[in-house]
Amino acid sequence: MPLDPSFVGRTYPPTAPYQVGREKIREFAGAIGATDPAHHDPDAARALGHSDVVAPPTFPVIVTMAASRQIIEDPDLGVDYSRLVHGDQRFAYTRPVVAGDELVCTNTIEDVSTRGGHGFLTTRTDVSTVGGEPVVAVWARYVIRGEA
Repeated sequence: MPLDPSFVGRTYPPTAPYQVGREKIREFAGAIGATDPAHHDPDAARALGHSDVVAPPTFPVIVTMAASRQIIEDPDLGVDYSRLVHGDQRFAYTRPVVAGDELVCTNTIEDVSTRGGHGFLTTRTDVSTVGGEPVVAVWARYVIRGEA
């Protein structure tokens, strides 16, 4: 089933809050080899003007991947997850993510197209605090491989 282009512009309800933990940031930083002390040491982060350890730039993928299930699992859109390939990701920050943040995600479908028998889906996830402060916008492009 091809992707439904009428979904372009559709925005999904905000997700439940995600509490950003200091240890989660440290674990993520360690997993990707990010050695900057601001990712591990609260005093180093505070010396830079942050309230606690600062997440590496790709950390929001933890929150946005879970949030993207709203779109991927929407039966009316027509995504066959067994054929989905992650194609691209980019981030536009308003401010860094720090330990203690409570984040919510709001997903929007920005583009749906078909090329060469494959479906292309572009989403934007606006990540903000529970108080409504913008933190980062995350764009993802998915390719849904066509039938062979």
